[in-house]
Parts: sequence; C-alpha cells; structure tokens
Amino acid sequence: MQLGAMLPLNDLGGEPAVVADFAVAAERMGYDYLLAADHVLGVNAASRPDWGNRNTSADLFHDPFVLFGFLAGITSRVGLASGVLILAQRQAALVAKQAASVDRLSGGRLRLGVGIGWNPVEFTALGENFADRGIRSGEQVAVMQALWAQEHVDFTGRWHRIEDAGINPRPAAGRIPVWFGGHVPATLQRCAKLGDGWMMLAHPPGQAALDDFATLRRLTAEAGRDPAAMGIEVWVSPAEGGPAEWRDAIRFWRDAGVSHATLAGTYARNHHKRIEGRTLAAHLSALARYRDAVADLL
Repeated sequence: MQLGAMLPLNDLGGEPAVVADFAVAAERMGYDYLLAADHVLGVNAASRPDWGNRNTSADLFHDPFVLFGFLAGITSRVGLASGVLILAQRQAALVAKQAASVDRLSGGRLRLGVGIGWNPVEFTALGENFADRGIRSGEQVAVMQALWAQEHVDFTGRWHRIEDAGINPRPAAGRIPVWFGGHVPATLQRCAKLGDGWMMLAHPPGQAALDDFATLRRLTAEAGRDPAAMGIEVWVSPAEGGPAEWRDAIRFWRDAGVSHATLAGTYARNHHKRIEGRTLAAHLSALARYRDAVADLL
C-alpha cells in the first residue's frame, strides 16, 4: 500500500516557499505521492446566501498541471496525483498534452485522477455542457489514452474528432494512469472499462466500502479486464483517533485490497475529519506522527 499526502493549500496558502517546504518534507518523510485538488473558479458566496462554504472564491486551488510542473522541479521521487481534475470542464486533447508534459518532465511520476464535478457555475464560465459531463468524460479518457499511446490518432466520437494528428511529447511509457473519482454507478462502470483505479471517499472502514469494492471488481471482470490490477484509493486523517485507530484503519484497508491511502488533514465532509491546526508546523507534525504509526503496515 502506498501512503500519500494531500497538499493543504487552503490552510497554508499558495506561495512557492510554503508549497515547497511541505512537498520536500513529505518526500523526505517517505510519503509516496502528493495529491492536489482542482477547481478553476469559485463563486462569490456573498451573492448566494444559500450556497454554503463549498467551492467559493475564498478557496485556493493552484492549477494542477502548473503546480505539478513546479513540484517536479523541486522533488525527485514523490509521485504527483490529481484528486480530482474536473475533466469535463476541459478539452481532452489539451489535457492529454498537459498531462504528457508533466509526466515527461517529472520522470513518469504523474497519476491523473479525474472526475465530473458538481458546480454548474464553473461549466458555464468555461463554456462546457454541465448536463452531459458524465458520459462525455468517458469519451475524453478514450481520446487521451489514444493520444498517449499513438504517434498519430484518427478518432471519431460523439464529441471528438481527431484527423490523423498527435501530441509531442507523449509519455515515455505510452500511457498515464487514469483514476476515476465519484460514487454513482456510472462512474464505477467507466472506471471498470477505462480506468486504472478508483478514488473512494464515501465510506469509512466497513461493509459498505467492501460492497463497493466488490462491485468494481465484478464490473472490471465483466469488461474483460483483470480486477487484481485495479487500484483503489481511500482518504484517511490524523484527526480520526490516535495511533491505535490509525493502525486499525490501515489494516482494514490493506486487507480489503486498497492500494493507496491519502492523508487528507483538511477534508471534513461525510465521516472525514480535519486536524485542528492550520500552520505548516501542524500539518508536518501530523504527517510525521501518522507515518511513524503505520509505516510497518504499508
């Protein structure tokens, strides 16, 4: 099992020094990857009194590809993962090019988590259709996989037409791992057909999570692919109990076949809890304590 760390930019801010300090420290501690969330813009909550506090203009999100280009230059080993890039807001060929560039410049360290988003305001601002975002994202992944694998692509789909053209550079391996985030049945179906892994945030350790994992593996087999090769990511938090509870959770996820666990100290929806501190020192202390407690179980 790999252990990663989400970049807590809303707490730390986005200045280069603090981003670098967090990333370099996580790599030195032995974390396997850094994960970054994505939103292009947030709403003005003052003009929407019923909106709540999710995805507002107060939330800081660096563009993932720009962020990963920066991180690739200051780290040497740690993986770079999006969790998740809202793919349907973007042009598939452009994402394929950006991802390939990051992958080459980082030495093959990119894992591309993709999702369909939930905020129609972003889609309107970016000139994309909110209503068909789910089914369209499946075709987008197929387009990107073709562009990564082939020097020249001829593709005709419902939303995309490529006429004997290609991107350069392409990833050295001819592919980039694509992981799907989301919890509706259609997401699991797309993941089983096209994905390399699933990012699961909906359930704590327990039967509901095991049932969803079993569904994904069944769908993967039905798609003619190897269920054992399908990765699964969950998020964990140092705010959820102490070392004994952390070890119990990691044991459960490991035994359930989870391949990646992301320490997400600022995520606080559903059963997830955030840490109390909001400083760099607080986050690095949480990273160190958690990894020291579970390292022998990974």
